[in-house]
Amino acid sequence: MDHQFDPEAPARDRILDAAEGLFAQHGFDATPTSRIAERAGVPKGLVHYYFRRKPDLLEALVDRLPHPVRGADVAVDGDVLAGLRALVAALDRALDASSVLSHLLWREADTHPVVRDALLLRRSGEVEDAVHEVLTAGGGAPERVHGAARLLAAAIGHRYALDRHGADDRTDMEAELAFVAAGL
Repeated sequence: MDHQFDPEAPARDRILDAAEGLFAQHGFDATPTSRIAERAGVPKGLVHYYFRRKPDLLEALVDRLPHPVRGADVAVDGDVLAGLRALVAALDRALDASSVLSHLLWREADTHPVVRDALLLRRSGEVEDAVHEVLTAGGGAPERVHGAARLLAAAIGHRYALDRHGADDRTDMEAELAFVAAGL
């Protein structure tokens, strides 16, 4: 299925829209840059002008994922568990809003280190920072917050990995959230 793009949209955005759709439909390796250019309505050279190498398209798509919720926006003063529940719910909404793009990028991360690094370094760090903010606002013991934030961010990442790989239902995290809250 071909998507029509707004011809007034900037060429870079049309290229990324085309790449996202084609990569999701056919996979990264099976999608030539000439097809991306054709779908975006731009000359092939323009694709290479904006994205020197084809993997640069994947890396740019990482930046299109919704940014994780800031922990400070969902934290509940004095209540670690309520803040953690609100954070996981907000992260779930963000993931659901970009499920095709997220699935595509994590699938390609298995074979393209540039994507894996961008996802792990940028996105995992953002989730860890958000958890840290929630734990701190909730009154978590400062000496325990850093380790607990890393542990819970890893658990959240694992949960989303299972979701990406076809788990039927996304598991709730109540036991993990309660464990971390009690430990603080």
